[in-house]
Amino acid sequence: MRQWVCVIGLTFGLAACNGAKAPENTIAGDAPSKSGAESVATPAATSAPATPAVHYTEVTIPSGTALRLSLASSVGSDTSNVEQPVRATLRSPVSVDGQVVLAQGSEVTGIVTDARGAGRVKGRARIAMRFSGLRSNGESYDIKTSGYAQEAAATKKKDAEKIAIGAGAGAALGAILGGGGGAAKGAAIGGAGGTGVVLATKGNEVRLGPGAAITTRLTAPLTVRIRS
Repeated sequence: MRQWVCVIGLTFGLAACNGAKAPENTIAGDAPSKSGAESVATPAATSAPATPAVHYTEVTIPSGTALRLSLASSVGSDTSNVEQPVRATLRSPVSVDGQVVLAQGSEVTGIVTDARGAGRVKGRARIAMRFSGLRSNGESYDIKTSGYAQEAAATKKKDAEKIAIGAGAGAALGAILGGGGGAAKGAAIGGAGGTGVVLATKGNEVRLGPGAAITTRLTAPLTVRIRS
């Protein structure tokens, strides 16, 4: 009988010990889940800075504004054809009310509008062009400009010198060969010879290469976009 009492007492004692340890297991299991929640929430609080917006302002360049250009193409009165493309760049910036609206180096495009080589009898060499496109600050624009033309210098003085030299040489030769009358005839013959040299000689050509400075003007207002 005493043995059964001991067995029963031991059984209740083990049960009591097991019941006391149960809360400890529960607390230990809760701790990791709380730590995990905190570690997940921390990265969510970090955010990238916002990119600032770019703002643009429209500015109108008035008609008559000068565009000072440097040619980037080669053109010539005896080498170019009408409608041949021409490129140039602004050699100085364009400003409106003290603010630069077209930067130096902006590209300008156009075409040859006239190309005439020098003539033997009359007519001086001529090259002309007009610009109709502009690219600046990443934007492209259609523009209207005055035409630019360059004509070869007149050669009348040189032609007269050639005729006079021919006449003088003829007169000297006539005087040697036939006296006074021979001098007159020699002058006439020499002058005719000088004229022949002039008619057989072409005038100067007009040739412009990269870097040549030219100027044109806007014939209509131009509205451009610039960063504000």
